[in-house]
Amino acid sequence: MGQGHARLAGSPAGQGAVAPADQTLPRAAPDTPSTTGPGDRVAVHVAGRVRRPGLVLLPAGSRVHDAIRAAGGVTAGADLDAVNLARRLTDGEQVRIPGPGDPAPPLPPGAAATPGGTPSAPLDLNTATLEQLDALPGVGEVTAGHILAYRSAHPFTTVDQLLEVPGIGQRRFDQLKDLVTVP
Repeated sequence: MGQGHARLAGSPAGQGAVAPADQTLPRAAPDTPSTTGPGDRVAVHVAGRVRRPGLVLLPAGSRVHDAIRAAGGVTAGADLDAVNLARRLTDGEQVRIPGPGDPAPPLPPGAAATPGGTPSAPLDLNTATLEQLDALPGVGEVTAGHILAYRSAHPFTTVDQLLEVPGIGQRRFDQLKDLVTVP
């Protein structure tokens, strides 16, 4: 398999370090300086259970799995179920890949500022938007859509009803139960 490329900030003379391809993640589009301006890239700090933690520069529109790939892939014990691999990255954020027993990764920038999305004010399952649900750890756009579809047919009366939503098993429920509420 070939190698995926990602430019690492601080590389000498602006040359990017090459990240080896990770067998478990799809190939990310390379950052091409001839067609990509500074506003067309995002700088992301990748930390936790990755081979080469640090700052990576990726094309705008990249996703969490692209950042992991640019950091050399995950190390043994990485809990990828705790991370939304499909979430789009924003400039200046940190992507933390936890291991078993590690605390859940922080919500992405802007998620805490969303009404009802802060840890001190859990997200209301009956009023949350697709975007708010998508920002929860382990919930992507598809699962957020399943939550909305379930809610339209059966408004939530308890948080435990999340277990009835397709795509949410016991492990994901355990991650979410303290981040959501049904007033």
